Amino acid sequence: MAENFYLDNPDIRFHLQTVGLEEVTRMRENDYRQAKDFPEAPVDFADALDSYDKVLQMAGEICGSLIAPRAAAVDEEGAHLRNGVVHYAAGTVANLRDIAQGQLMGVMLQRQYGGLNFPVTLYTMMNEMVSRADASLQNLFGLQDIAETIGRFGTEEQKAEFLPRFSSGEVDGAMALTEPEAGSDLQAVQLKAHLDEETGQWVLNGMKRFITNGCAKVLLVLARSEENSKDGRGLSMFVCEKCPQLLVRRIENKLGIHGSPTCELQFNNVPAQLVGIRRRGLTRYVMSLMNGARVAISAQALGIAEAAYREALKYAKAREQFGKAIIKFPAVYEMLVHDKVGILAARALLYETTKIVDLRDNYEEILNHTDSPSPEQRNQEKTFTKMAAELTPLAKAFCTELANSVAYNAIQIHGGTGFMKDFPAERLYRDARITNIYEGTTQLQYVAAIGGVMLRVLDPMMSDLSLIPYEGKLRRLASAVDMARERLQRAVRIVEQRNDTEYFDLMARRLCRMETIVLVSYLLLRDATKDKSRQVAAERFVLDWLPEVNEHYEVIERNDVSLIDNHEQVMAL
Repeated sequence: MAENFYLDNPDIRFHLQTVGLEEVTRMRENDYRQAKDFPEAPVDFADALDSYDKVLQMAGEICGSLIAPRAAAVDEEGAHLRNGVVHYAAGTVANLRDIAQGQLMGVMLQRQYGGLNFPVTLYTMMNEMVSRADASLQNLFGLQDIAETIGRFGTEEQKAEFLPRFSSGEVDGAMALTEPEAGSDLQAVQLKAHLDEETGQWVLNGMKRFITNGCAKVLLVLARSEENSKDGRGLSMFVCEKCPQLLVRRIENKLGIHGSPTCELQFNNVPAQLVGIRRRGLTRYVMSLMNGARVAISAQALGIAEAAYREALKYAKAREQFGKAIIKFPAVYEMLVHDKVGILAARALLYETTKIVDLRDNYEEILNHTDSPSPEQRNQEKTFTKMAAELTPLAKAFCTELANSVAYNAIQIHGGTGFMKDFPAERLYRDARITNIYEGTTQLQYVAAIGGVMLRVLDPMMSDLSLIPYEGKLRRLASAVDMARERLQRAVRIVEQRNDTEYFDLMARRLCRMETIVLVSYLLLRDATKDKSRQVAAERFVLDWLPEVNEHYEVIERNDVSLIDNHEQVMAL
């Protein structure tokens, strides 16, 4: 019987039903008025939830029965560059065809452009399932944020020109940000955008490197539009299409994610259109793209972790040593339990994050299209924007580091066979490694999140979670989390009082980890009140992970300036 990656994973369905998408859906459906113009639009939340469930079932069937069986062949064949043209692996071509036929290429786009008008949360669930099937395919499927960005910031003419083609699968997308000399420092981007004043035509000239799916038919490009500018205020966002002036110079020979071509691009007077307002390319539009990218890669990592865990579990049940299956050995089942709990924790954090992102997007849409938004709407948009700015990097850091750990353990459980290409564990291990690097390394995620941690942006959320009427064992566990939260708050005050930039940067990782573990502990306890069978996972997470909060606190409490000197001394050895 073919697998269905939605039906065989009750945890995804649990979050669909309990994460709380009522307000998100109501706002996205314009109080369900869209049903008057689109027969497929829901008439109430129950109808929407049923639609979400059915589409996820279809996506799960495509992932389990069609995409997953092709993954090994896609990894083996990879993408190739011949005569300046990028060719996908045969399996990738088939995968994209099946996804397009399933009408899953415009998940978040509005219905008038052929999209499903689904929230980010649903799209992220699909990304997770696609990644479990073939992580490299997510780098193509997961680039629907390109179309979403045009939908949010483009002109009506640009929307009409591009969005229906994205929805049908006629075109795919890429975001061209990184350059050979810029890397993560996007303020240093040098690709030039020149406006011909007579014709009104923009043209692009320069190089881009490490561009995921850079062979795409439509690209969003960050370029320097202001002469003599040197920082991010001189950058604008442009959209262009594949043309003879846009050359793929090479594709990278990578450790993993072989089905997705990573390209070096040369722009030679490439015609382009300005997206949005000049000089907002980095400060507004790329920041929006990066938030979406963090969520997408979190889902990719979670899908890889789910696949690696399942492979390890299957092998541990089948492999016998000393007369019994190795899953019977405590050293093995302890690894599997730890990984399972970590995956449940990551999923709770990710889908709580996507709900906040959905709310932020909805309120931003109201502010952009309402002449006189209310003070409450303005406050809500500001609140959810701050929350999303902290949650998205925390989620990416947690999910991607977890994926690497689970994939590592999967090979360990396989033993020597895990090092061989005969088993999927080897491929999953290679695919996982990029997730905590691209779209911002884990270290950069902490840089992005620490401001929110210091300002206690998530305190209202955690206060609400702490006030849930827990009972019995859950009450005792919640008390332990409350104490850890108090230590987190004291740690923030200690670092704040030091007023030392270098010490602040040094403690950022510890504070972000403390914040993440405390928040996730609350989320798992909350979920256990909705489903008693989840109490054991919540207990294991609190018992196994909460001690890390105390460890970080003790380091910060020492308030020891020699920590900085010690780093320098060790580096000198």
